[in-house]
Amino acid sequence: MTYAAKFMSAIPLTKYQNQMKHELWVETEEEQTFCLAGRYGDSVRSLLKPGAKLVWTCDASSYFEAMTKYYEYMGWGEYKSDFPEEDKRTYVERGWE
Repeated sequence: MTYAAKFMSAIPLTKYQNQMKHELWVETEEEQTFCLAGRYGDSVRSLLKPGAKLVWTCDASSYFEAMTKYYEYMGWGEYKSDFPEEDKRTYVERGWE
């Protein structure tokens, strides 16, 4: 299981049209953070440096979908997961509703 899957599986989520909002924060040219929006990303955002800027958001129904959109936005090519079966499970399938 990926780190993100372990971290996210510990969070009880609510659903909004079966999707969760994700945020991309930029701290410096070399540092960025992609995390869940709202209270579910509070612990991650608490680690951001002062002055970090929210630059992009997306809605996704799974970790894999969120990362696919993130890679597309960044121009990094196709996102590939080491754990596709797990990462493609929707948040609803995980019981995060």
